[in-house]
Amino acid sequence: MGGPGGKSAERDLGRLLSGMAPALHPGRFVFTTVPGTTAPPGLSPVVTVVEDEGLTLVVEQEDADAARLTYDFVAAWITLRIHSALDAVGLTAAVAQALAEAGLSCNVVAGFHHDHLFVPHERAAEAVALLEQLADRSGQ
Repeated sequence: MGGPGGKSAERDLGRLLSGMAPALHPGRFVFTTVPGTTAPPGLSPVVTVVEDEGLTLVVEQEDADAARLTYDFVAAWITLRIHSALDAVGLTAAVAQALAEAGLSCNVVAGFHHDHLFVPHERAAEAVALLEQLADRSGQ
């Protein structure tokens, strides 16, 4: 099965780690929840998850504030730019371990093409640096 441009998604852990190329998105993102299964009008969530308790949304903080939605966690959004296979083994664990060793929480969302990490906003630069170090060590 091919990916974008006919390329297959990567499954090899060493290549996933060495090629992950973390990219920090601008902005501050929050996790919030609303009843039902539809985002309120005017919101453009970057992630949605339907749960029994309601719809989880990850939205820009300013949009959550404008919609008067509550949240507890302000995050930075990092995308691992390698096209990872959904059945690849070990990438999430390796990334989570590297960040956990530094005392960084990490919420991971897998998209079709990439993995997306939500880390404490105030430690975003540190998280990117740790991921780049992990990639460098994995490429040697």
